[in-house]
This record gives sequence, structure tokens and C-alpha cells, in this order.
Amino acid sequence: MKVAYLSTFYPFRGGIAQFNQNLISEFAIHHETRAYTFTTQYPNFLFPGKSQFVENSDARPTIVADRILSTVNPLSYFTAASKINKFAPDILLTKFWIPFLAPSLGTTARFVGKSTTKIAILDNVIPHEKRIGDMALIKYFLSGFDAFVTMSESVRDDLLSFRPNANFVLTPHPLYDHFGEKLPKSDARTKLGINDDKKVLLFFGFIRKYKGLDLLIEAMSKLGEEYHLIIAGEPYESYSEYAEIISKHNLGSRVSEMIRFISDDDVRLLFSAADVCVLPYRSATQSGIVGISYHFDLPLIATNVGGLSEMIEPYQTGIMTEDVSANGVINAVKEYFSRDLKSMTENISKYKAEAKWSTLTQKIIQLYNQSKSKRQ
Repeated sequence: MKVAYLSTFYPFRGGIAQFNQNLISEFAIHHETRAYTFTTQYPNFLFPGKSQFVENSDARPTIVADRILSTVNPLSYFTAASKINKFAPDILLTKFWIPFLAPSLGTTARFVGKSTTKIAILDNVIPHEKRIGDMALIKYFLSGFDAFVTMSESVRDDLLSFRPNANFVLTPHPLYDHFGEKLPKSDARTKLGINDDKKVLLFFGFIRKYKGLDLLIEAMSKLGEEYHLIIAGEPYESYSEYAEIISKHNLGSRVSEMIRFISDDDVRLLFSAADVCVLPYRSATQSGIVGISYHFDLPLIATNVGGLSEMIEPYQTGIMTEDVSANGVINAVKEYFSRDLKSMTENISKYKAEAKWSTLTQKIIQLYNQSKSKRQ
């Protein structure tokens, strides 16, 4: 089988590019594959971070994508489709997480040959931060695809609100397993300058308003001196709001800040040092952070929003709170540290057994076969 994948790949950075690299690598074990990516992904006004690209020192992946599509150049939509058609794939995969991508990915898919089954992996259908015109763009994108992969019930429900008869599969978000083995906790903390006797909370990933970092910092101001917070990630808006809360509560000595894009080596260091990963989100669909945390056998504390409850089993692999507030986070943190943490770590292995990249490729092939039979 021939599988083409049009999405964000190296040299673009971030969790979505890492997801795509893992998935195309899994397909390449048994199938002929081609990866395609952007020449231009986001204009600067949509990407306020430092850079969209990996550092020169980062490892070059085995499968390197052909850069063929510019989101801001409509002519490239047609030339991209032409290049994909020359490969003549059985399956065209893409990934959708923001309506801005709908014109480029949706139009390209429409001009790929009818013999190709077009499957979209949906991180979000409706975005966390809405803009005028989003609904029309979402409809346009979804109407260009034959089948869909969803990784949370909330995304599935959003899909069905647009396409009630959509051919789809609901499957767990696979674990990110390319970060290497966990380090000894004491070694990791020594490198970060954190004492072994601290209860260490980790907030990891892009810093955006809907992710509730302010709630976690406020919670820290009311938790005891034995708690230490690591904030690691690149802000999508000004970080000054969070710095002011830290300063107001004199938390500087109890908060370690790594306010930048986090390299793979630092990911391992951070998750090895932590006692728990905290997702104090105001809204969510699914989260790739859960997959990273589980890779390192690290339980989570999270607000019960979106699809997070499908990924975190309460009192088994983490603690969920219905209260999306600083007090809700405080109570969840105290509840977590009153539990048997060793048993939570052991329970994570059950989730890890299900959330494999091979499972996702099998589900996609099943979707392909279903879509193909419907067209015949």
C-alpha cells in the first residue's frame, strides 16, 4: 500500500511534527510512504513564538518530507496536489488542528485523484480560541475528506455536529516514545537545582491562556513550602502576566522557569524530575502531554474538561478535578500526594499497552478499507 502524509514535518518543530514523524515511520515499516510538508506554515501573526523551526543541532529524521505547500500561496495548493498525484497513493493523510489550515489542506485534498482515500486526523474540530469565519473554514475542510481519525469523544462529537454520517474511528492518542529512558529522579533534580525532598509539579508545553497556568501559580501561593513548580514551555502570548503572579506571591525560589521551546533532551530531564504533571486547562480536546507523561510513567493532575478524562483514569493514572479554579487545583494536588503514587505509576503500563503507533496505523487501514468498500 502507498501512503502519503501531508502535514507539518521536520524542519518544523513541536508536538504535531513529532506525532506525524512517529506515525509515518510506523507506516514505513510495512508500506511505501511519502511525507510532504509546508514551505510556509504560519504567517508571523499566527505564530507569536520564537521560531517555527528546529534548532540546527536537532537530529535529522530518517524520513524527510518534501516541502511543497505554502498556506499563503493558493497556486501551491494545485502544484502540491499534482506532486502527490504523481506518487498515486492509496491513502492521503493529513492532520487538522486550526481552521487557518483549511484552505490549503482542504483544496489540495480536493485535487488529489479520486482513487485516493483522503483521511484527516483531527486534533481539534472547533478551535480553543475562536475567530470570525472559523465555522465556514471547518465545513470546507471536512467536506473534502472521506474519513476521519478522532482521539477524544469531544472531537468526535464536534465532527458529527458538522458531518452526522461521517466515517470515523475513535482511538487513543499514541504515546510519544522517542524521548529516551527516564533518568534517576535525584540526578534530574540535581541538574535542575531542585532538592530531593520537594514535591515537584510540572507544567509543560506551549503556554496559552486556555491552559490555565495562572490557576496553577495561584494554587502554588497557597500550597506549603514543600511544593516546587517547574514551568517549561514557550509562551504564545506575553509571559508577563504569569511573571507578575509569581512576583506578587514571592514564589521565585519555589518556581523553576524554562520559558522557551523545550528540546527532546530537556523533556526527559523535566519529566524525570517531576512527581506529577499538571494540566489545569480551562478547555481541551485531547492532549499529547498525557502521552509524554505516560511514556515516563508519570501520573497527572488535570481539570475534567474536553477529552482529558478519556486519557486519565481517576485514582488509577492520576487525579481529575471538576473545579476549574486555583482552589480546585489545590485540592487535587493535596489529594494526589495523599494517594499511593507507586500504584498509579504501575497502572500507567495498562494504558501504554493500548496506545501504540501500530494500533493507530491498523485503525487507519481499517478506515481505508471501509471507505473503499463504500465507494464500490
